Amino acid sequence: MKIQLRGIEMAYDESHNGEIPLLLIHGFPLDRTLWNSQLRALNARVIAPDLRGFGESEMPSGAATIDTYAEDLRALLDALNLKHAVVAGLSMGGYITLAFYRKYPEMVRALILANTKAGADSADGKKGRDDNAALAREKGAAAVGEKMLPKLLTPKTAGERPQVVASVSAMMARQSINGVVAALMAMRDRPDSTPMLAPISVPTLIITGAEDNLIPPKESELMRDNIPGSKLVVIPGAAHLSNVEQPEAFNRAVNDFLK
Repeated sequence: MKIQLRGIEMAYDESHNGEIPLLLIHGFPLDRTLWNSQLRALNARVIAPDLRGFGESEMPSGAATIDTYAEDLRALLDALNLKHAVVAGLSMGGYITLAFYRKYPEMVRALILANTKAGADSADGKKGRDDNAALAREKGAAAVGEKMLPKLLTPKTAGERPQVVASVSAMMARQSINGVVAALMAMRDRPDSTPMLAPISVPTLIITGAEDNLIPPKESELMRDNIPGSKLVVIPGAAHLSNVEQPEAFNRAVNDFLK
C-alpha cells in the first residue's frame, strides 16, 4: 500500500493477525521486505513501512535526521488513526525507535529494540559513515551492500544458505543512492540516546544475535541494564539480521512479549 504524507509517497505492508498495532522499522540499507518472515507470523496488526528513500518510498531532495524518520512514522500512524503502537526497530530502525519514544512517548505502548544500541557514533564510526557515503556516491548502493554483507550474517549462513545471502544482497543493491547517503548522514549525526534509557516507562524487549559483530551483544546488555524491567533475548546462530537468520526464534520472542 502507498500513502501520501509529509510531502512524500510512503509504501508500507500491513497484516491483521491481532489487535495490537505493531510498527516494524527496518535497518540500513534495507527496506520493508526485511520483515517478510514476520509480517504474518506475529500476533499483531503489523505495519511495516519503507523509510523515506528506501524501497518504494520517495526521497525528496535535502538531508534527513533520525528525527525526520520518526516524524514520518508518526504521520503514518496518524493517517491510520492509530493512537498508540508497539514500536520495534532493528539496527538503524532501533535508533529511530528511540527517537520516536523521545518525541512521542504517549504513542508508544511498548518498545522492541533489535540488534541496535543507544550510544552515538564514535569518531571512527563517523568516519565510517562518511567513507560509505563517498562509496555510495561513487559506485552506488550495491557497493555499500557488498562491503556490509559479511558483517550482517553468520559465516554459517553465508556458507550454507545462498538464498538468504542473495535476498539480503538484492535488498541492499536496489536502494537509492540519495536514500543511502541521507541515512548515513542521519546516523552519523544522531544524538546519544543513553541518557533517555533510565526514564523509559513502557515494557521493553531487547533482541540481539549471539554472533552480532556489527553491534555486539554488550550493547544490548547495556540497554537492558539501564531500561527498568526490560528483557533481553540473545538468539543463537544469528548475527546482525537476527530476524532473517533465525526467524522462528525471533518471532517466538516477539509473540511471547506481545502476550
